[in-house]
Amino acid sequence: MNYRHAFHAGNFADVLKHIVLARILVHLKAKDAPFRVIDTHAGTGLYNLDGNEAQRTGEWEEGVALVGQQPPPPDVAELIEPWLALTNILMAQKPPLYPGSPWIAADLTRAQDHLVFCEKHPEDAGLLSRNFERSKRVKVIEGDAWKLLPGLLPPPERRGLVLIDPPYEEDNEFKVIADSLAVALKRWATGIYVVWYPIKGMREVESFARKLAALPAGRILRFELSRYKVQRIDRLNGCGMIILNPPWKLDAELRAVGTYLAPLFAREGEGFLRLDWLKEEEKR
Repeated sequence: MNYRHAFHAGNFADVLKHIVLARILVHLKAKDAPFRVIDTHAGTGLYNLDGNEAQRTGEWEEGVALVGQQPPPPDVAELIEPWLALTNILMAQKPPLYPGSPWIAADLTRAQDHLVFCEKHPEDAGLLSRNFERSKRVKVIEGDAWKLLPGLLPPPERRGLVLIDPPYEEDNEFKVIADSLAVALKRWATGIYVVWYPIKGMREVESFARKLAALPAGRILRFELSRYKVQRIDRLNGCGMIILNPPWKLDAELRAVGTYLAPLFAREGEGFLRLDWLKEEEKR
């Protein structure tokens, strides 16, 4: 595996993904009952922005750094505060650090909640294990998430989310995700499934959305940001998230957040926000 997230930590895609993750965790905590977070491609959990990888790309300077330079309006600031408060604390350290999804999940969950982090890359899995070796709520598993996920479902708590954020190095990654979600929903139909994906070729992205829309989830929400007026397959034009069984009112929250993020991260014009329902529950 060639992909290492340390090169991309804190970029615009991370900001989008992590704000969505944080909002869903806030909704889950609204009830006292415990829940579980399963991260299928967890990485190391924490990234040094002064490290060689982050410095070589500088992607965080067009991501999380812009949020600090151009703060959001008060209504959006309240929505992103759970993610931003943690991020600001870590980035103020020396060296500055950026939290990956495992670190955010651990920070925003409670003593009764449990977390399972899967990571295929041996070195990253080792770092991830060391980052959480003192936490009894966290279980780190080294291995292929697609083989591991069915055995992790349904979780004992019967509440929670599965975050799916693969490196998209394989040509058939979209198909693998759709097939894996079909199996997962048979085992845990009420779980929240959160899928991040890059936007390069729109034909492939639209086909992926249609495949997920056909899955047996009650409600399926799509949230996308594009940075360019013209889409080209040789670059990362933007990214999106598809959320199966999203919490109530998450769509309104993401519309407010996306209205702020789209022009912030735009490379051409004002950027483009797409927020729509791939599937809504039928009215009775």
